[in-house]
Amino acid sequence: MLTNIPGYPRIGSQRELKKACENYWAGKISLERLELTARQLRKENWTLLQEAGIDLIPSNDFSYYDQVLDMCITLGVIPSRFRALQQTLVNPTCPELYFAMARGYQKNNFDITALEMTKWFDTNYHYMVPEFEATQQYALHQPKCVQEFKEALSLGITTKPVLIGPVTFILSGKIKDPGLDYTTLLAKLLPVYIELLRTLQDAGAAWIQLDEPSLVTDLDPAARELYHTAYSSIRQALPSVKILLTTYFGGLEDNTALALQLPVQALHIDLVRAPEQLETILAVLPEDKLLSLGVVDGRNIWKNDYTASLTLIDNAIRQIGENRILLGTSCSLLHVPYNLETETDLAPEVKQWMAFAQQKVAEVIALKQIAAGDTTLLAGNEAAMMSRKTSASTHHPAVKARIQQITTADTQRHSIFQHRQVLQHSVLQLPLFPTTTIGSFPQTTEIRQLRSDLKKGAISMETYNAEIREAITDSIYRQENLGLDVLVHGEFERNDMVEYFGEQLEGFAFTQNGWVQSYGTRCVKPPVIFGDVQRPQPMTVAWSRYAQSLTSKPVKGMLTGPITILQWSFVRNDQPRMDTAFQLALAIRDEVKDLEDAGITVIQVDEPALREGLPLRKSQRAAYLEQAVKAFRLAVCTVDDATQIHTHMCYAEFNDIIEHIAAMDADVITIETSRSQMELLEAFAHFRYPNETGPGVYDIHSPRVPAVAEMEALLLKAAALLPARNIWVNPDCGLKTRKWAETEMALRNMVTAAKSVRANIGITVSC
Repeated sequence: MLTNIPGYPRIGSQRELKKACENYWAGKISLERLELTARQLRKENWTLLQEAGIDLIPSNDFSYYDQVLDMCITLGVIPSRFRALQQTLVNPTCPELYFAMARGYQKNNFDITALEMTKWFDTNYHYMVPEFEATQQYALHQPKCVQEFKEALSLGITTKPVLIGPVTFILSGKIKDPGLDYTTLLAKLLPVYIELLRTLQDAGAAWIQLDEPSLVTDLDPAARELYHTAYSSIRQALPSVKILLTTYFGGLEDNTALALQLPVQALHIDLVRAPEQLETILAVLPEDKLLSLGVVDGRNIWKNDYTASLTLIDNAIRQIGENRILLGTSCSLLHVPYNLETETDLAPEVKQWMAFAQQKVAEVIALKQIAAGDTTLLAGNEAAMMSRKTSASTHHPAVKARIQQITTADTQRHSIFQHRQVLQHSVLQLPLFPTTTIGSFPQTTEIRQLRSDLKKGAISMETYNAEIREAITDSIYRQENLGLDVLVHGEFERNDMVEYFGEQLEGFAFTQNGWVQSYGTRCVKPPVIFGDVQRPQPMTVAWSRYAQSLTSKPVKGMLTGPITILQWSFVRNDQPRMDTAFQLALAIRDEVKDLEDAGITVIQVDEPALREGLPLRKSQRAAYLEQAVKAFRLAVCTVDDATQIHTHMCYAEFNDIIEHIAAMDADVITIETSRSQMELLEAFAHFRYPNETGPGVYDIHSPRVPAVAEMEALLLKAAALLPARNIWVNPDCGLKTRKWAETEMALRNMVTAAKSVRANIGITVSC
């Protein structure tokens, strides 16, 4: 059997790539220094995998920002608004265009918005959405995959280049011009793909991995035909190229026959998400195909259960023979941290149940050895599995009993929204188009250092709290000076919107270096939910009460919702996920009630990950959405009618779940709409969304400061789609990653735009 890793983390075990990129953007290091950091990281990964004994080592899984953006640059999928900038670049390999497409560009007389960003299938990884225009002329441009293959070869390492497959690439993008369809688009892109594959083959690539996770989704006949056309064309043009077609995040199901008909040499399947598909595939696998078994979980940090994996492996060996089998992880290890060995603070009991990327590579090798007859590694694994199953630290009968006592009444507000709205408007006395922010304000170097000093013991808790109070006071003053209507305390005490809460809940563990990439240089350190969850004491009440004491304007209480905590954590896999979600919901419910009792009249419970958790198959969505909505309502429905509940969602398509968003019955929902130019609001308008909505009017993931007129135009678009009385004005996400100077400039423009639209709408009465 060969061993196969679909992809490896790329940010560096200490986030070296993040720091290098941000220093390059800030002008602190040269391009040469950035490239040196990248080469060192690639070399470390390739060497580690080679020394571990992996046969198919990935290359081109590295990216400065995003692998989909890499493909856009490689194929020449560059929107027209960037072409003038492109023409000014003297050096075609300069990353200025690349980063401009990722982050926007506002200098040298250019003011260009970034590509839209959304979630990669059902992960928390964000990708840059390709834009397809009728006038685009595609050509091979900066083929980094070829450069990196040759770079590895110079180190004596033959790698397997990884590319996003042509159909998934097309289906992941947006067609911007009417009349352009996917069939026409594929016909234009295929020659460039084929040229790229030929170049890799000529460079010596024995295997090329084409990622086609769209094969685990519902495909219409037109999309299925795209697959036949694409892969038949590739085979005809390149009869000797060896393609490993890689699927992940689910089972092939009704696409099984399609995948097996495609003229490729090997097929990779995810047996963590869909172990049941193995039997079906083995029964019909063509004799000329190899099968790559993704048995080690690439999405979670729990140690592999060797006994369960070996059952699948042994079954495959019996039916097709070991020489036709590859063993690997279920998907790229991009979604897990680097190395468990660097974690010195984890409780030994919990640590023994876990595996990060480096350990998962070792698990692939161990499974190969055990399958071949070496059972010495099996006993230790079985002991770890039994330890977790019987541990008293994971199970609390009182928590489980509370879940059983949930009633329908626990998930219902006292009155319908229309009645609540009248009461809330009377209490809050806000103008039309009220202005607010999503929650966080800039986490400055000083704030991060303060948190670091506390963790190191360099300052006392009293000193830390005093500094946080000062930061909150300053942020309230700034917001009042800007003229915002509903304020926030700024979240200066929070390291992360999930980790902060997890640190105060039972059933969580935390890592020192468990970083994973969320988007670009944004890295998160997901908590680990290993046991039953409960809240021992209030988590946010003191800070919210203090902030509210500084102003007569309402200050939002800020919480993270149960589904988002679930989705953005590494979740225990020894009980149903929704059992954990309801435990989280009850903990948040207790906090919501305490905030209301403390006099907080506006409470925001963010659920940006609710759409992310949607199953890829439509047949499985209704059950998930019903439970997710129930969890949110369970968290918030303890409050009185006069208390206004907000929620926030970002970077997701809402069209197919709009009725469930309405069923959440939040009084106000804020959403990302700036990069899509209010496109998402069309779903809300078509559905006649009844509650209030805050469409984001500027992109906080870009350093550019939008002009007043730009935000006015977006608000007028919103007012053409939704009732004016129901529209809020806000950025599209939290401002944690921005600087104060640009934040204040953007918010000042936002407030000015809101006031202008109020006047232009011609309504002067309070809403």
